Amino acid sequence: MNLENLKDQTVLLLGKPRAFNQEEFLAQLKTHNIELTKELDENVRFIIEGRVLTPYEQNFSDELYEMKKFEFISIDELETALAQEIDDNVLLMSLKLSNDRDRLKSFLQNGCISDQLFFKLLKSYKWGGEDFFENDDNRDITAALIERFYENIERNHNVQFATTGLIHLISQTKDEELLEAISELEPIKFHPKIKIILATHPNTPKKVLKRFLKEGDDEVLEVIYSNVNLDKMIAKSLLDEPNIAKKIAANIALDNELFRLLENYADQLAKNTTLTEEMQQSLLDMSEESVDENLAKNSSVKGEFLEELYQQSSKNRGYILENPSTPQEILERAFEESENHLSLAKNISTPQEILTKLYDLGESDVLLELAKNENTPVELLYQMQLDSRFERAVRTNEAFGKHIQTENIGWL
Repeated sequence: MNLENLKDQTVLLLGKPRAFNQEEFLAQLKTHNIELTKELDENVRFIIEGRVLTPYEQNFSDELYEMKKFEFISIDELETALAQEIDDNVLLMSLKLSNDRDRLKSFLQNGCISDQLFFKLLKSYKWGGEDFFENDDNRDITAALIERFYENIERNHNVQFATTGLIHLISQTKDEELLEAISELEPIKFHPKIKIILATHPNTPKKVLKRFLKEGDDEVLEVIYSNVNLDKMIAKSLLDEPNIAKKIAANIALDNELFRLLENYADQLAKNTTLTEEMQQSLLDMSEESVDENLAKNSSVKGEFLEELYQQSSKNRGYILENPSTPQEILERAFEESENHLSLAKNISTPQEILTKLYDLGESDVLLELAKNENTPVELLYQMQLDSRFERAVRTNEAFGKHIQTENIGWL
């Protein structure tokens, strides 16, 4: 909506504001020269329907609507428009000068403000050296953070009131700005696990990783070396340490220079999922046992190279048959030999027709892997969850869990 249409107008509010408290709502209206009244008079042209209308207000609203003399505006629409017009710098300066903690908290709990303003305000919040849920204020701010960004929070009631909710939020997001904001929250000092999850996250900004490196926490350093986003200059400075270089070779996003610098760790390079086709060919040409084994396990290796490895030796065939990048023709041929059934049951790329045939054979070790496989037809998973041997595996199968959520039918 266009707030200019309300400028110098008197509006009647029925009910209460939603995103803003009453005082802030009035202040925001005043900023735009909008007068608020709770009584109908001749100057009123606009009616705002807020939340929590009393029975009297609801009846009055119906009467006003029947008169067809007024324009009705929803409180959500108005508050969103007001929030969009907030000058971030003016608000931040006002909060800094007033040191009004309650007002800062109110804005952080306001779902109408932009994410950018939310992050700026979050930097201003003082945690008082206490944990996320150690006092009421910290609890409310943590809950506001989780609730704002958590996917499908309506299906995860009260997740915003647990530290695990913050951990799950980190795991599910790809938002670099959100990850950086969480990394700067004072209470993560009480939760080393959160720092480690951030250090391993593929979308954690490089400047955050650099800050973690300077802090020197051994556990965090260990996982940073395995982060695909490790800064190239930092990586190059660490290559004189063999144990660190091995971790870097297996995980860092490779370019031609890094590949050459790390060639002494070819077996670890073969694990790296950022290998280009040329790099894969170079490693394959080495014909080294440990290199070939890791290439066979690497899901980023091209199908034609996996085919070549499959033909060269039987030693790595099990790894290749479990590799989701393995060409379908190989998987179909492999089904003819029973010793391949267990590996095929583990592969999420095995065609469902073959998975169904494996189910029909009834081999218990194969059935257990089918229960874990996210590509197993859901009707088979329903059958296997009735068997106590496989019930746990089916319940922890992510694809089956998503199916249950989608269908909203709960567990049998």
